[in-house]
Amino acid sequence: MSNTAQKAAMSTGVARVDMKFEAVVIPVSDVDRAKAFYGTLGWRLDADFRFDNGFRVVQFTPPGSGCSIQFGANITPAVPGSAQGLYLIVSNIEAARGELVTRGVEVSEVFHPGTPGAQFQPEDTSGRVGGPAPDHATYGSFATFNDPDGNGWLLQEITTRLPGRIDTAATSFGSASDLASALRRAEAAHGQHEKRTGQRDENWPDWYAAFMVAEQAGTELPT
Repeated sequence: MSNTAQKAAMSTGVARVDMKFEAVVIPVSDVDRAKAFYGTLGWRLDADFRFDNGFRVVQFTPPGSGCSIQFGANITPAVPGSAQGLYLIVSNIEAARGELVTRGVEVSEVFHPGTPGAQFQPEDTSGRVGGPAPDHATYGSFATFNDPDGNGWLLQEITTRLPGRIDTAATSFGSASDLASALRRAEAAHGQHEKRTGQRDENWPDWYAAFMVAEQAGTELPT
């Protein structure tokens, strides 16, 4: 293969240089009000830097997240409240919603889309069906809430990833809660496995491990 062909092949393949998406800027009208709100959520306050020229940057990180949010003064020309569809991925939609409610946040009821894209239509909820997706189908259950400026957040329940979304050589969980939820799903699936075999599985730890790795990687689950 010529050098030109090799370069062309590389340009259409997976990038070889890591580019970690670690922060997103959201527009707010009142920095202190926004700081108080996101602090109420229990998110980690990473920074609040002020500068003599009026620039200010505040950063919060949701628990278990590899990405943070930033807002402040003179940080973006975007209209306050114009950030919409900001995803927060959770492994248990009811538990996540419940925690936000206990913190005083106004959160929608859990729903699943009756029409494609209904989760992104905050002014029209007619396409939303109350309750989680049937059988808690992964990627299918949602809840929404807004910050004081109207920036829109979207809770989405994901339990099993689509193939290729996770490095199969590295299984990790963002929090103890995520790990506990994965263990409960493995326990339930393993119970069905023992019913099918008609006997107690002495090697249940290996089965649990195989299930949790496959679930996260989006590969075929053990039966």
